[in-house]
Amino acid sequence: MQNKKQIYIFAEIIYIMKKILFSALCCLLPLLSESVQAQNPNHQWFEEARFGLFVHFGVSSVLCDGEWVMHTQRIPANDYRKLQTVFNPDKFDAAEWVRTAKDAGMKYITFTSRHHDSFSNWDTRQSDWNIMHTPYGKDIIRQLADECHRQDVKLVLYYSLLDWMRNDYSFTTGRTGQYAGRTEQGDWNSYIAFMKAQLTELLTNYGEIAGIWFDGEWDQLPEENSGPVGHEMSKVDWHFGEIYDLIHRLQPNCMIANNHHLSALPGEDYQAFEKDLPGENTGGGFSSNQSISKHIPLETCETINTAWGYSFRDNSFKSTKQLIHLLVRAAGYGANLLLNVGPQPTGKIQEECLTRLYEIGQWTSAYGQTIYGTTAGFIRPQSWGAVTQKGKTYYIHILDKESDNLTLTFPAKIKSARRFNADVPLVWKQNKKTNEATFSLDTSTDEIDTIIVVEIF
Repeated sequence: MQNKKQIYIFAEIIYIMKKILFSALCCLLPLLSESVQAQNPNHQWFEEARFGLFVHFGVSSVLCDGEWVMHTQRIPANDYRKLQTVFNPDKFDAAEWVRTAKDAGMKYITFTSRHHDSFSNWDTRQSDWNIMHTPYGKDIIRQLADECHRQDVKLVLYYSLLDWMRNDYSFTTGRTGQYAGRTEQGDWNSYIAFMKAQLTELLTNYGEIAGIWFDGEWDQLPEENSGPVGHEMSKVDWHFGEIYDLIHRLQPNCMIANNHHLSALPGEDYQAFEKDLPGENTGGGFSSNQSISKHIPLETCETINTAWGYSFRDNSFKSTKQLIHLLVRAAGYGANLLLNVGPQPTGKIQEECLTRLYEIGQWTSAYGQTIYGTTAGFIRPQSWGAVTQKGKTYYIHILDKESDNLTLTFPAKIKSARRFNADVPLVWKQNKKTNEATFSLDTSTDEIDTIIVVEIF
């Protein structure tokens, strides 16, 4: 009897040890994967880019009420399909879009190949719910990819994981899309095969694609966290391992991001934050379950007004100054800013957005070297501004002057300090023992961003 008791206790110990080992592996795998991905030298462009253009565009633009209009207005699928007969973005000009992004100082474009309404902006053979069956009848991704290659701008393709139109999607367990009028229970293997086939088209028919930006995994998450810290357990198996392997096999340098609002998963090449700078969690709680990766690049996406897709009632445009401050603060975290526009149904970008992009371009042409190719500074962004770094050069961005002096403790002794692009004397001093330095700001300051360049030994 005693022996049986000992055997039972020993078995329990082995079981607990296995559970602990499994949990440890779950925590380590993302880190190991990130470390491997971060070593790809062909991804260096992303770390240096710091600024990209996000574009939400598709058949939903016709209703002028944002990209979620099918869900928010509870439009059944059969009625929503009628938009395909009137969608005609005849003013779309790929060269103009790419030139606008490039002139703003943006290094890449992330475009919605398809959104949650399942409409595909390319000549896909997997569904007739696509741009080729509209009065427009032209492959938008073909035009955009050709123009990006011509103007040397990287192209990333947004791809929705969830689907409000297809019967094989597991909509009965999803958080959204309940008003589409579907009655079938879904066929998950069919849906996964559909996505793989579409991704294969995108990565074989359009030349080099710099990245795939997934969205919608959160549709199948429970309301409460039921998995390891930072990773909720989805209600379905997304087959991410297979999908990520497919992407990297078709195009080894294609980067993968997933806007799942969780910590990075194995196989992902950069971490996306929605309406939040990394770690700030101010955009409605999207980032509450995201720990910041230390091994892969970071990106935050934000809108110029409020909506992602075109909404004619949305006039809450952020000022050029606000947008530049957002760009600088993102760089201060070592992150890229992906700034969104939602073109009108005609394919034209609204004038309010064009004006701001032009004005941002004026700033980046003069001050871009203080953010492009930089890393996060020695302190996180503060209420007064942010710090970016290139080697032994620090750029102190004073966005909101709080007093006539700024005091910072540097990691080494200062060799020189001056104002950037301004012929204005700079008064400063440093404590040789503590490396604490104080800069006088009583001279004229820039309305948008006063930049001090500091060289250390």
